[in-house]
Amino acid sequence: MQVGAGNAWRGLVHVALVAGLLAGCADGEDEAPASTSASADAAGGNGDVARSGGTIGAEGSACELPVTFDIAEDWAAESVDAAAGGTAEELADALLRQGPVTAACEVDAKPAGNIGFLRVWTGEPGDDDARTVLEAFVAAEDGVSKEKYGSFEAGGLTGAEVEYLYTSELLEETKKERALAVTTPDGPVVLHLGGMDTEEHEAMLPAYELAKHTLHGS
Repeated sequence: MQVGAGNAWRGLVHVALVAGLLAGCADGEDEAPASTSASADAAGGNGDVARSGGTIGAEGSACELPVTFDIAEDWAAESVDAAAGGTAEELADALLRQGPVTAACEVDAKPAGNIGFLRVWTGEPGDDDARTVLEAFVAAEDGVSKEKYGSFEAGGLTGAEVEYLYTSELLEETKKERALAVTTPDGPVVLHLGGMDTEEHEAMLPAYELAKHTLHGS
């Protein structure tokens, strides 16, 4: 298990974001909704969906992935190169891998006025279902508590979803995060929404809901 790998990466990013600003539920509880709208309710969201700013995932898009989905208007997508070889590859394995998946793309909310990312993680094909992949992803992150799992369907895909609290020992604060997972013939995909704090996280939920509702296999 790669314990705290993705957490270390996001922790460094979080610290950098905070520095930039200064310069300028029970554990394991299951809730299994049967639809995307029910899943949004279980996750504590209001179900609002952001206006689309385009689709990523297809060949020739900003990030080529095993799935496609819409990103929110003014958000900016950029591919993450986690297999450059040599020292870069070692760094990627240390910081860009979390459980069974590796960072492949990040969609930045800053151009839209928020502080945070919708990150996409991908893995190798296997027999694990979406819930198993998602549980392994969460288990590989230190500081997680009060997980609430659910399920959803979109674009012919059946996925698992989780919301939880993440506590940063470095920053001594707790905030909401959430993620979803689906499996495809090309491997599992995890979408993770963090945010500088819970307020930013909740402000970005419509972008997360847009991605979830428009998710399709490539």
